[in-house]
Amino acid sequence: MDTWIPAMLALLALPNVGLPAVFVISLVSATLLPMGSEPAVFALVKANLALFWPAIGVATLGNTIGGAITWWMGYGAEKVYERVAHKRFEAHALKWLQRLGAKGCLLSWLPGVGDPLCAVAGWLQLPFWPCVAYMAIGKFARYLTMTAALLWVFPGQMTP
Repeated sequence: MDTWIPAMLALLALPNVGLPAVFVISLVSATLLPMGSEPAVFALVKANLALFWPAIGVATLGNTIGGAITWWMGYGAEKVYERVAHKRFEAHALKWLQRLGAKGCLLSWLPGVGDPLCAVAGWLQLPFWPCVAYMAIGKFARYLTMTAALLWVFPGQMTP
């Protein structure tokens, strides 16, 4: 049983698989699982500064796809809820997001509430592709800002 832990760590080691690991971590962290992907992006960029833009792009793609999966989870949850309860759930937050529409998905970058926001967008059956586009914009801005800020705070020695 103890042999699989080093194997898993070796598989996910950033210097060995870098961008694929960032993609998987970013995708999983955009679901409702409590996980952050910024440390993985920062670690890869810190190990190889030449991967700054590819890491930002791959993390944005993975996180956006994860947000789209969460949208579909919310869409499915709403369908199940309506069958069981025979009425729509109307909370203040749902009305707020309904007023904003797909543009509300720009806030999907927010820690703690961003990923559930994608599920609520699916629940409300907001248009899928506009939601995904706004998710991508918000998530790109988050990765760019967070990674650049971390590189500024922790400059150290980097490989060009």
